[in-house]
Amino acid sequence: MRKYLTFFSFVLPFFLAGCKQTTPGTEGEEATGKVKTPVQVITVEHAPIAETLTLSATSVYQKKNILNANVQGYIKKIYVNLGDFVTAGKPMFLLHTKEAEVLGDLAKKDPALAPFSGGITVKAPASGNVQQINFQQNDYVNEGDKLAIIADESSFVFLLNVPFEFSKYTAIGTGCTIFLPDSTSIPGKIKSSLGVVDTGSQTQRYVVVPLTNRRLPENLQVNVQLTKEQKPNSQVVDKAAVLSDETMENFWVMKLINDSTAVKVPVKKGIVSGQKIEILSPRFKPTDRLVTTGNYGLPDTALVTVLKPKP
Repeated sequence: MRKYLTFFSFVLPFFLAGCKQTTPGTEGEEATGKVKTPVQVITVEHAPIAETLTLSATSVYQKKNILNANVQGYIKKIYVNLGDFVTAGKPMFLLHTKEAEVLGDLAKKDPALAPFSGGITVKAPASGNVQQINFQQNDYVNEGDKLAIIADESSFVFLLNVPFEFSKYTAIGTGCTIFLPDSTSIPGKIKSSLGVVDTGSQTQRYVVVPLTNRRLPENLQVNVQLTKEQKPNSQVVDKAAVLSDETMENFWVMKLINDSTAVKVPVKKGIVSGQKIEILSPRFKPTDRLVTTGNYGLPDTALVTVLKPKP
């Protein structure tokens, strides 16, 4: 009997030690629960924010001047080329009547006829681009023939296509920004509207005047940005800080309550502009930290590790 007791007293410690190593899954679960998600954080800022509306527009010259021949005769000289920009009063054509042609030949023999052998100069009625030249030098033209067409520079505008439901944002005199295809922008102002709505698209055209001295071509496709709503000082955060459900009806942020714990805070968003979102409620403190990177998929309460911002 003593042998058995001695044997069990020898084996029992090893058996208990084996049970201690194999059964305590509690320690592994605690280790799993303490996994921290690396995140980056920001603070709330107070800044102006605006909601904008971007629509397409096309450049046009509303007025085009037609240069007509005022006499019958020959075109002796053309002073401009197609595409040239001319100022008002600039000579464009020199015409000689049949009589002037005859007198010009006689003046070579009789200098007294020289004053009567001159030509008639046709000048540009307004500043603009020469869009069309219909004749060449030495061509014969009749009185009233269209010699050229000049696009009047002062009539250069953009025709903006506006869906009728957005007409409340396009009141006459409203300022806007015109974005050009070369990634530049110029200011503009809505001058007037055309009193017709397109049957198919239900859009109405508005005349936008560019506030610039820059010369732009006709038929240029641009984007015009209008302001729907603007607030001078609002609670604004980066777009990455705001999460939502699949229906885009509920929104929230993950806020740090200490250096290692983030909690879910429902929010009500307002204006969205680019990479910024207005938070209408709740009101955050300037010291509150919101998670921007690593926040996706976090539970309502999560352990986190705050990463230092990249230099």
